[in-house]
Amino acid sequence: MTYRRIAFLTSLVLIVTAPRIAAQSYTVTDLGTLGGPYSQANAIGSLGQVVGISETADDTYHAFVWSGHAMHDLGTFGGEHSSAFAINGASQIAGYYYDKGYRAFLFSNGKLTDLGNLGLNYAVALALNNAGQVAGSSMTAKKDEHAFLYTNGQMIDLGTLGGDESTARSINAGGQVTGYAYNASGDFLAFVWQNGAMTSLGTLGGDWSEGNAINDLGMVVGRAYTKGNMEAHAFLYSNGKMKDLGTLGGAPYSNALAVNSTGTQIVGYSGYPDHSAFLYSDGRMQNLNTLLPKGSGWTLVTATGIDDTGQIVGYGLYKGEQHAYVLTPAGAGGGRRRAAR
Repeated sequence: MTYRRIAFLTSLVLIVTAPRIAAQSYTVTDLGTLGGPYSQANAIGSLGQVVGISETADDTYHAFVWSGHAMHDLGTFGGEHSSAFAINGASQIAGYYYDKGYRAFLFSNGKLTDLGNLGLNYAVALALNNAGQVAGSSMTAKKDEHAFLYTNGQMIDLGTLGGDESTARSINAGGQVTGYAYNASGDFLAFVWQNGAMTSLGTLGGDWSEGNAINDLGMVVGRAYTKGNMEAHAFLYSNGKMKDLGTLGGAPYSNALAVNSTGTQIVGYSGYPDHSAFLYSDGRMQNLNTLLPKGSGWTLVTATGIDDTGQIVGYGLYKGEQHAYVLTPAGAGGGRRRAAR
């Protein structure tokens, strides 16, 4: 299995003023599991719903949706296991299930749509916008992994930057897609795809980069290598420039996984070999573990999503197990709409 596939399977839009980090603290909610010792939150939607993957009591892995009260098992759609990666404002969910191959899906109003593939029996859906457009990656008939956009009932091959492979990790309301793609030199680079064209976002001085999330303003966050390729730092790409967000405590690695609609709050992880979840806001990166109540019992490993109320999702270690969590800014409880259960 390639590095890229392992990364997929392991690892809207009101403009509001984001809370300032200087006075910020959070309460943490354990989302629990589906009966096993493991869960992971992959995304939070505009209605506060959270999607991800959890282990069950019979040692299988199922996609879930959490709606503020309980974790609901979405099953495996007839396959062996499944995972949910994205949810939109219409409560549509995108992800993959495994049934003699990886199959990308869109789940809407209780109905599953298999999105097909680009030639071979491998496709994973990793992103979704409010129009129901889905982005991810699939294997082509030539056995190369390519980014795709699923729209109007068709899967479109987004191509590469001149190399063999690519993947898409995020899509915004305008249909802009980000991810990473290989160039003719064999380097992988963050890109934005729009109107049929894929454009490289460059790096922070090194050879490689990857885009993980894009908001409706076209701002991209991800990870890029610095000069010499000895370190990789989280970045924010905006107005044609890539900004280095730094790392926690001088660690050599950080990775930005999600950004809010204004680009004022960014989350991800930093550290090596152990990770800590971070929030980047007001020009600095802060360890989210330092913003929890004392004695919470949590070690937040990574943050995978953030919404415009400031709620953050991800996963961490709690009572010896890896569990999905939701962080809620202090004083922000109860003020948002919740999806119907």
